[in-house]
Amino acid sequence: MRAVIFDMFETLITHYQSPLYFGAQMAADAGIPEKRFRELWCPTEDARSIGEMTLEEAIEMILKECNCDSPTLLKELMGKRIAAKEECFRHLHPEIIPMLSTLKEKGILIGLISNCFSEEAEVIRKSKLFSYFDEVFLSYEQGVQKPDREIYHRCMSALSVSAEECLYVGDGGSKELEAAKELGMKAVQAVWYLQEGTTQPVGRKNDFVQIETPLGVLNYL
Repeated sequence: MRAVIFDMFETLITHYQSPLYFGAQMAADAGIPEKRFRELWCPTEDARSIGEMTLEEAIEMILKECNCDSPTLLKELMGKRIAAKEECFRHLHPEIIPMLSTLKEKGILIGLISNCFSEEAEVIRKSKLFSYFDEVFLSYEQGVQKPDREIYHRCMSALSVSAEECLYVGDGGSKELEAAKELGMKAVQAVWYLQEGTTQPVGRKNDFVQIETPLGVLNYL
């Protein structure tokens, strides 16, 4: 393998080892019934993921629709959301940095393909993991998200590698592993952050090799 391409959320970092700040928490802070908040929030997901809408625009729209528009409240919700994303990087699996460092030492190219929103793109680029990546393709910046093959092709082209030269590592959300496999990559599921019985969106996928610890990635090069 010449390159390893990673997913970010629930692969390199996880939301579930620090306080969550999703729709339910934002609704509570805004004083909006959760059902009503979700009715307005959830339909914005694709637009937020491909750069058609920022976090600020989405929250501002919801506050206006619910007649509680306030610059102070908007700033509070945005600040808490960004802080929650930053907190994820303080709870890395202890083998993440050693694994990335070893890949660099071996001369393996490291790519990142992540479906993300405006606030996540900003936090990723400022994070302590960012310097390890040779190429970064974030859906918010690219205008396309997984499992669309285009974002994989863009990353491979930037790395100057073929699909057959790539190992793709992800938790399996957004059908990312299926798309990588169909393209000809070797795709494996990262399960080191998986907590059975929680609200995490993806469980074990028995059609793919499951890697229990980050350093286990090195066994598939």
